[in-house]
Amino acid sequence: MSKPEFVYTIYIQTTPEKVWEALKNPEMTKEFWGRRRNASDWAEGASWRHENYDDPSDVAVTGTIVESVPPHRLVLTWAPPADAGDPDKISKVTFAIDEFMDAVRLTVTHTDLTEEGLRGISAGWPAVLSSLKSLLESGSAMPMTTKLWKRAG
Repeated sequence: MSKPEFVYTIYIQTTPEKVWEALKNPEMTKEFWGRRRNASDWAEGASWRHENYDDPSDVAVTGTIVESVPPHRLVLTWAPPADAGDPDKISKVTFAIDEFMDAVRLTVTHTDLTEEGLRGISAGWPAVLSSLKSLLESGSAMPMTTKLWKRAG
């Protein structure tokens, strides 16, 4: 039986390089991703952590960089720290960053989800990606995403 997946595409008036940087830069992620940062060296095989910007010991999600092709493709595994050792609870996120008509088409595909994981990320990804778009196009993230979220979905 296949596991649920979630696909979300958003168009952003920017460049692939700026989207790539926004996904990695802690000063930017804290603005559009619930006051969290993504910590990694971004090399294939490296670990990554989605952690509280103000308290790095508060980790919401952890995983491994599966593929890193700047500035067009980033693939990583995704699990709450408590579930990181259980292959049945590890999902995968692919960020596909493509140029499209002088803008960027960002497609986030989150696969191998549990039903609980699908519920969480179905609310989380649209808010995070909408705020990313606002930040890159206007210089300001949506206020709801600048506050700490209890857990990433």
